[in-house]
Amino acid sequence: MIKKIIFLVLLTGVPLTTYADTEKALFAGGCFWCMEPPFDKLEGVISTISGYTGGKTENPTYEEVTRGKTGHFEVVEVTYDPKKVSYEALLKTFWTNIDPENGKGQFCDRGSQYLSAIFPLNDEQRTAARNSKSALIDSNLLNNPIATRILPASKFYPAEEYHQDYYLKNPARYRYYRNGCGRDTRLKRLWNNVDLPF
Repeated sequence: MIKKIIFLVLLTGVPLTTYADTEKALFAGGCFWCMEPPFDKLEGVISTISGYTGGKTENPTYEEVTRGKTGHFEVVEVTYDPKKVSYEALLKTFWTNIDPENGKGQFCDRGSQYLSAIFPLNDEQRTAARNSKSALIDSNLLNNPIATRILPASKFYPAEEYHQDYYLKNPARYRYYRNGCGRDTRLKRLWNNVDLPF
């Protein structure tokens, strides 16, 4: 019987490996288009999905969120294999791809929907997030207080399909937006040659 099942699996092309041991993480770092690429590059990250969380409106649209009336943040949901990449490594990637000093948005984007935040999905993530923020504060690497918040997770709503993998689907427009926003210039000023203390 086992041989028949294996044969059928091989015949249908269904992979024998599954993602049963995966975990998820939620990060808000301004425009979600810009938060997918750094996580996608990490070995052990299986997928990133742009979306919304933290607000009260159910099934929000991009237009509703960008008006700043829903209470939602633009976020990226990261699905990862904890055997290959740790949550702490995800936190390091998160911190070095945001401006934690900015309490009005991120880079050229302003409004509550663009604020930076970590949304831990369990106690272990919450502890790790708090420890990383405390270590960053204690390091005195930054000149201003950290505005990035650690908030309770709420329901995640995937963004519209045209937002997913935007940097791959529309590379020229993505680069134009990212450069025009001054994101890389500011990140370089903040994090160039910096060794994070966690």
